[in-house]
Amino acid sequence: MRFSRLRLNRTLLLRQHLLERVAMPPVAMVEHLIGLQAQEPLSPYLSLAARLTDLDPHAVSAAIEDRSLVRVLSLRDTVHLHRPADAVTLPVWAAPVREREMKASQTIGAARSVDRDAFAAAVREVLADGPLPQRQLGAELAERFPEHTAAQLGGVARLLAVLAQLPPRGCWKPSGSTAVAYDFADRWTGRSLAEPDVPDVVRRYLRAYGPASASDVTAWSGITRLGPVLKAMTDLEVHEDENGRPLYDVAGAPVAEEDRPAPARLLGCYDNVWLSHAARDRVTAAEHRGLWMGVNGAQAMSVYVDGWLAGLWRAEDGRVALIRLVRDLSRSEQAELDAEIARVEDLLAR
Repeated sequence: MRFSRLRLNRTLLLRQHLLERVAMPPVAMVEHLIGLQAQEPLSPYLSLAARLTDLDPHAVSAAIEDRSLVRVLSLRDTVHLHRPADAVTLPVWAAPVREREMKASQTIGAARSVDRDAFAAAVREVLADGPLPQRQLGAELAERFPEHTAAQLGGVARLLAVLAQLPPRGCWKPSGSTAVAYDFADRWTGRSLAEPDVPDVVRRYLRAYGPASASDVTAWSGITRLGPVLKAMTDLEVHEDENGRPLYDVAGAPVAEEDRPAPARLLGCYDNVWLSHAARDRVTAAEHRGLWMGVNGAQAMSVYVDGWLAGLWRAEDGRVALIRLVRDLSRSEQAELDAEIARVEDLLAR
């Protein structure tokens, strides 16, 4: 099949459940999406609210507290909210991404040269009695490696060990401090660290984000050299985009018609739908790509109208504040956006 850009857009939104909300437990949606980007604490709640017919944010918090959902550094060297099975496998797969960060990070500096075996033993010793706040973890490591700062060593621990971020971090409107506290992800989940079945991960990605190229899977995961992996998966179908580029897909995956309506949606700073393809053009016109990106990441949260990035917004005192729209909206589009704003403000008020 030859996919036009519009069909790719609508098919992505269909598989992301952004064309029509569905009744599904939040944990099941997180599993379908292979995690939710959670660098900003509000983002997973917005991602779920955009996809589910009803969302109780306190139920998501409860899932984080009872360990049904786990915050961990995984895909693209960013914090994601995962099911436990993914929280102990995807970070193992993504170790090369963290290694690249070790080499490039100015924050870590000279601490990147620390003896790896001695450092791993020190982290095990420091966390032997249970989880610790990030600052205390760094401070205790600095006692053992005094030539480096606590902040540097905390950064090294974050990259070399697979650590879960514990609640109340990431919970809905917690009382008190939300400073990061860490524990070993395998101890927190009760599951052993292991390499994932990479072809199975690719199939899951395609079910939620496909059809896609090898470079798209790399953009989503941060893992390189995936072309041979996809080519060796003989069960996949091969399509092409309007430029003749090959696109892989799982057999029988749903495909949307080009004229399928795409309702307005308000998403967080780093929603998966924006970050999971090489050119980020599945939901964004080339001339608007720079709208979202500031010097140090996202400038604000994103507005989608008719399936495409249409502006930016932020939450201010529990209200939706539109920062900018890239075009005038039709009367029906404005009505859709107004309804979506009311829905999000209802969530923010909970």
